[in-house]
Amino acid sequence: MIEEWVPRTRLGKLVAEGKIKSIDEAIASGLPLKEPEIIDVLLPDLEDDVLEITMVQRMTDSGRRTKFRVTVAVGNRDGYVGVGMGKASQVAPAIQKAITNAKLNIFKIQRGCGSWECGCGGNHSIPFKVSGSAGSVRVTLIPGPKGLGLVAGDIAKRVLELAGVKDVWSFTKGQTKTTINFAKATFEALKKTMYIKR
Repeated sequence: MIEEWVPRTRLGKLVAEGKIKSIDEAIASGLPLKEPEIIDVLLPDLEDDVLEITMVQRMTDSGRRTKFRVTVAVGNRDGYVGVGMGKASQVAPAIQKAITNAKLNIFKIQRGCGSWECGCGGNHSIPFKVSGSAGSVRVTLIPGPKGLGLVAGDIAKRVLELAGVKDVWSFTKGQTKTTINFAKATFEALKKTMYIKR
């Protein structure tokens, strides 16, 4: 049985009352997004993808404590994407925490056709070259022509797919084996598609 959602924030109450009907309005309102249920209401077709589950250990006075760290990407394959991380002593709650975190980090990206080889004006790629970094990882995404596909590492590919980007070239530098940083750097690069005005 699903618990009835009782909104605790101003934005949550506006969504529950039906005054804010789309995720764009919610983001434009400038109110902080602190409840994952808001995303569930406004983006019902959201998909999630567990990118990595790792075991992290910490020594305490009482011995070794083991927790699971989970990295998750969420997206609706149509311009919205989020990346989150969760830790817990068991896998299932860690995944749940990561999904909640990713939903709260959700961001709208701008798609377009910025490739000089294509110029079709469609929404299959990104509008211009963008870069993002997290830790030692730096990811640069370059618009690609239609039919190219995603020329990117596995983790970046999964984040781009959830964002709805179909064709892109990518360059990476740094320790790309660190999944969380690779995913975050890709996400940061995608966020920049909204910051630069065309």
